[in-house]
Amino acid sequence: MEARQQLSRPWLTDGKLEGVVFNCSCNIRWIQLWQQRGEAGLHNQHLFCNNGVFKIPLQRMNISHCDLPEISVSHSNLTVMEGDRVTITCNGSGVPVPEVDWTVGGLHSINTHQSNQYPPNVHSINLTLVNISRDDNSFMLTCIAENIVGMTNASIQLSVQFPPVIIKFEEPEKRHDTCMVFTVRANPLPTLRWYYNGREIKPTDYVTPKMDVYLDNLEGCLLFKNPTHHNNGNYTLEASNFLGVAVKTVYAHFLQPPFDVDYTEYGSPTPTAVTTMTHRPEEDTFGQYPDDLYWPQSPALVHFGDPWPTVSIMRVGLAGFALRYSVLAQYYVCANATNMARALKRLWIMI
Repeated sequence: MEARQQLSRPWLTDGKLEGVVFNCSCNIRWIQLWQQRGEAGLHNQHLFCNNGVFKIPLQRMNISHCDLPEISVSHSNLTVMEGDRVTITCNGSGVPVPEVDWTVGGLHSINTHQSNQYPPNVHSINLTLVNISRDDNSFMLTCIAENIVGMTNASIQLSVQFPPVIIKFEEPEKRHDTCMVFTVRANPLPTLRWYYNGREIKPTDYVTPKMDVYLDNLEGCLLFKNPTHHNNGNYTLEASNFLGVAVKTVYAHFLQPPFDVDYTEYGSPTPTAVTTMTHRPEEDTFGQYPDDLYWPQSPALVHFGDPWPTVSIMRVGLAGFALRYSVLAQYYVCANATNMARALKRLWIMI
């Protein structure tokens, strides 16, 4: 709980009150308190009041039943769950009896106030919060007690606990490194995990999360250093705390694979039965490109011998071919046999 005093008199601009003789009463008790505390330079001034008989120094004025309010609240800090209902109480006491109220400007939760007077000099206010909103997490509830002498207040910080929600998890964008931006809200703060095509990602020098915390927000990037087409795929962000789990999956495309062609215009290659062909045994294929290829009418597996790996050739559409190189595990679509030969030559150079 934090309590402090605030006094404001807008007509006191230059702080010069010397020469003014006040009437000794509770109405100027606040000036006496300011002079005692040295506020507005009043401690350097000789101030007087008239008690009905004599002019006396203000510091000698003795007015009974005239003091700053005292204040107390039922909680020091308040932790609740989203959707809860709770009542907190503020008591202000003093003479004159103070006005007491909770300041709730900007509060999202439904709230009601109930005022009670307790003799001889206590004014109590009950504040009830209904269906408490997560948007009120970290809200500072302040109670004020004020009378003619001055004002005191006390504050309570509201902590609203709620399960994680993923506000943002986006496709990669190029910055200094490549970044998949994310924002997650939760209280308490969640544990974050990332998955690539269903397998959990462990931080490395090439893929790692960086984030900052602001209140109940985690904001940051899943960073990639020099990603390639091997990093293409589905990335899943999982955020969890003891109240629940939130999951979001985003497809990330970093680079096109080598020789990648859009083969949708030819139809998707679908392997069926295969036949097997080999090069002529009398020829040494090491370092040579076998250009006497037989182009099958049906899908085929072609093995040219070491150091060539197996290559799958499939018909696509009426005249096209699809080539799958077993090491790269990628499809390359060619419109005709001539283009297929060119693709095979490229693969041969890579070996």
